[in-house]
Amino acid sequence: MTGEFEKLADTLKALADPTRLKIISLLRSRDCCVCELVPIFNISQPAISKHVNRLKTAGLVRETRKGQWVFYSLNEKSLKDIGFALSQLPDLTEELRNLEERGLLVKCE
Repeated sequence: MTGEFEKLADTLKALADPTRLKIISLLRSRDCCVCELVPIFNISQPAISKHVNRLKTAGLVRETRKGQWVFYSLNEKSLKDIGFALSQLPDLTEELRNLEERGLLVKCE
């Protein structure tokens, strides 16, 4: 189970950046090349490439070569898997119960 948490955490970390979230949002409209994204964000091409690469590493986007250009698209399956994974997180109520039984549960009142 720990591996599943690690994988989900890594994916969520990739999304935990406003620039990367905006890239995901733009890719919902259509596939884009990095050079198209540069003027939108007003940051350098290497910075955009780094963001896109992080999304690619997390499996959230795919790349397709068209001649000398590389276009990025959403990996719709991964995005659906994130929603599914979040809905399938285990119920850890028992952990809280165990703390309470041992007198270790902190009550913020």
